Amino acid sequence: MKVALVTDAWFPQVNGVVTTLSQTATQLRHLGHEVRMVTNEGGASIPCPTYPEIRLTLSPKRRIGRTFSAFLPDAVHIATEGPLGLAARNWCRQRGWIFTTSFHTRFPEYVAARFPVPVSWGYAYMRWFHGAADRILVSNAALAQELRERGLDRLCLWPRGVDGELFRPLPEEERLAHLPGPRPAFVYCGRVTVEKNVEAFLRLDLPGSKHVIGDGPLRADLQRRYPEVHFLGLMRGETLARHLASADVMVFPSRTDTLGLVLYEANACGVPVAAYPVVGPQAVVENGINGYLDEDLGKAALAALSVSRDACRTAALAHDWRRCTEVFASLLVPARPDSLNAFPRQDVV
Repeated sequence: MKVALVTDAWFPQVNGVVTTLSQTATQLRHLGHEVRMVTNEGGASIPCPTYPEIRLTLSPKRRIGRTFSAFLPDAVHIATEGPLGLAARNWCRQRGWIFTTSFHTRFPEYVAARFPVPVSWGYAYMRWFHGAADRILVSNAALAQELRERGLDRLCLWPRGVDGELFRPLPEEERLAHLPGPRPAFVYCGRVTVEKNVEAFLRLDLPGSKHVIGDGPLRADLQRRYPEVHFLGLMRGETLARHLASADVMVFPSRTDTLGLVLYEANACGVPVAAYPVVGPQAVVENGINGYLDEDLGKAALAALSVSRDACRTAALAHDWRRCTEVFASLLVPARPDSLNAFPRQDVV
């Protein structure tokens, strides 16, 4: 099957959407499908206001038209609601093509955190955008229920996975060598932005040391105001995996993430997670098994110190990218009447 994956989020960005789509594309190819990534790569783009690492394509309609006309995909999946996603949506609608979308990011909340735009306006756009899709793919049942209450329907579960070969435990002597400062080492890993609520972690009264892996527009200000915290900057690949595996607890202060792949990645390294009991972490963390959830984030962080690192890894390895991609492929729909390679359809949740 020829599959077109359309996304405004792509490399060199480091986030869960890029990881999910790159892993999915790789696994689809391993399953024998032909995949065309439709991204801003190689074309003219501008930085997104307040989020410069995201590049917005300047000629999305032309790129979509050329790609779809030449590739003639059997299935179209639109992963983001930005310029490329919007152009793909409109192109398909104008030609009667059927497509699927996925909901990865709470952009209504993210926009409202930066500009005086009501969250309700953002969800009105989301209902309009995703309402044209045959199916909307979401990462967990709690998110599906929340989106139903926001007026979205035809929701299907598409689970997420983890690369258990890259994210793995380290021998104890090596584990203790990567992070500076006293133990226990509490680590936040992710973008340093307002919606990630990083300061809730930095304000905690915890023993040992705190570390921030990642970068973003708030880093300079937070680094100035919290000089005792080790800000380690953006990391990728093996370097990221080794530093994450060196943590004693990974603290996840976000209240807005729809899932949080880093939760799986930390667990795969044998690192327990502390987070708030909200959508996202609730889909991943079981108290006492692979971390703790509590409205008192400091209490959760301290409790997580007692969690078995072996149990964390076992929990994470239950989430395999190949199996997740098999589910994804089963949820795709034929784009055109002459698309012959349709996959089995799964009931909506």
